[in-house]
Amino acid sequence: MEYLFYFFIIFILSGLFSMAGTGSGIAVIPILYLFGIPFDLSKAVGLFTGLSATATSTVMNLKRKALDVRFALPLAIAMFIFSPIGAQLSRFVNESLAKGVFIVFLLFSATMMMFFKKQAKANCQKPWILLLLGVFVGLLAGLLGIGGGNLLLPALILLGYEPKRVAVAVSFVVPFSILTSFLSYASFVEMDWILLLAAAFGAVFGGYTGNYLMYFKLSQNQIKKVIAVILYLLAIKMAWAIFF
Repeated sequence: MEYLFYFFIIFILSGLFSMAGTGSGIAVIPILYLFGIPFDLSKAVGLFTGLSATATSTVMNLKRKALDVRFALPLAIAMFIFSPIGAQLSRFVNESLAKGVFIVFLLFSATMMMFFKKQAKANCQKPWILLLLGVFVGLLAGLLGIGGGNLLLPALILLGYEPKRVAVAVSFVVPFSILTSFLSYASFVEMDWILLLAAAFGAVFGGYTGNYLMYFKLSQNQIKKVIAVILYLLAIKMAWAIFF
């Protein structure tokens, strides 16, 4: 019954987040933690749900030839290498500090959902900037147990890249970051494989359901505001559980 409960929680979250065009791992991690799952295992499960939900989008973008490979490659290489390094570093970072950083990230993501507008400005065409950005986001994503898309997408748009181009590149890059981070966590976290399977099925079915519901022309902006409120509440609840 416990695993069935987690399946339905992740199913609902994945459906809601897919309607907003983003992954649910950022909400899965604090919810699992607040229900008593160890923090590192919660991060591993969150990564696995993200991998289950986003891998197909990478294949589809490659088939549609929508991806600008020269643009995405520096990001993909940097995050592929540095995300698992960030995950390994999490072993040596004080857990309370890591949780505090995660709370800050929840607040940042909620604020981006609520207020950020996708507008391209003067385009920055320097590959080394993309490489450095990939290194920074990869390390932080590995440390927090997230895919990094919620950090990468607004950063690239603020640098001036066209939003549609960025969205396609991020959907290509993030699964590689998630895969290497998850494998890194799997090397030192005691896995609950039944929980992983329940989470994966919940993420896949929830993602498909969310995509289906999009055809009913639900307002993506309104959905993002609902998600932002959920993330704010999770940040407050997690901070209360840790510090009070």
